[in-house]
Amino acid sequence: MTVTDAPCAVMDRLPDAFLDCPANRLTEILPGPTLFDLPGRDPRPLFVSTLLHGNEYSGLEAVQAVLRRHAARGLNRSLMLFIGNVEAAAANLRTLPDQRDFNRVWPGTLYPDDPLADTAGWIYDHASKRDLFASIDIHNNTGFNPHYSCVTRLEPKYIALAQLFSRIVVHFQRPVGTQAAAFSTLCPAITVECGKAGAGSATEHAIELVEAALSIAHLPDHAPAPHDVDLLRTYAIVKPPEESSFSFDGSPADFVFRPDIDRLNFSELAPGASFGVARGGMRLDILPGDGDDSAPDDYFAYDGDDIRLIRPAIPAMLTTDPRAVKLDCLCYLMHRIGMDGARAP
Repeated sequence: MTVTDAPCAVMDRLPDAFLDCPANRLTEILPGPTLFDLPGRDPRPLFVSTLLHGNEYSGLEAVQAVLRRHAARGLNRSLMLFIGNVEAAAANLRTLPDQRDFNRVWPGTLYPDDPLADTAGWIYDHASKRDLFASIDIHNNTGFNPHYSCVTRLEPKYIALAQLFSRIVVHFQRPVGTQAAAFSTLCPAITVECGKAGAGSATEHAIELVEAALSIAHLPDHAPAPHDVDLLRTYAIVKPPEESSFSFDGSPADFVFRPDIDRLNFSELAPGASFGVARGGMRLDILPGDGDDSAPDDYFAYDGDDIRLIRPAIPAMLTTDPRAVKLDCLCYLMHRIGMDGARAP
């Protein structure tokens, strides 16, 4: 396949050695970000994106395993597979220091003039010409989190796709420029968080999801029973101010977070729960997470130096990885909602 106007490589067959190539060696066989367009018996493609963050490689391992299984008999459904940041993968980094985040440059991005936005926009336009069945963006995270799905639309087919992976489903509107948000205008689209990279359960769970999405004929268009889904919404994004310092090991800093903070993920925290200590009058930045530009409710009080919740919340993505915090955030704060989007009492 030759696509002359593509800003990334486009291939209709897999290179030799691809199926057994680890993420950190993909630069040896791929020229950069690569879109594979592979045929299947059902022509409606499943779109899968992996390695948008170079150190989150469970999605790559899962797709490689699925393709090995189907090498002889072929795929049940056509597959459009996007392999993202192979340069960062070679260094086992989320992104290289001079790169924009590959999952912040899709249509709707805050960075439309970035060259990566041109690549993402081209892929989106190319995929929009196909009758996509669904889209799955596969990620890992650095803290202790259960496996869960994320959606931008509370529509039955989107929730049904998410439930193929987990009964925990997070509805989000921020950050913008994500692959899932862009592709949600084309088809049911989800992001899945598979826990820590390198854990066998992460890859195995992603394999099950991709196999299911390649095999099922349709997604149901009726709402799930309330007991079949644990639906949450991101209401706030918590970040240390850019100029601040922080630590997780007790080292002196503007923010000294508790060393086990990532163990709080998906816990129903009550008012008074401690996140650590803030020095010198520093305060965490609280950004809206649900698409509303108004300031979110206050979530923290600073009694003395202690950082304590002042309202119930469910955190996600808490991590003790300083680089992950700098590149993304400290955490998201969530509340349970119903299928109508209203916050649960």
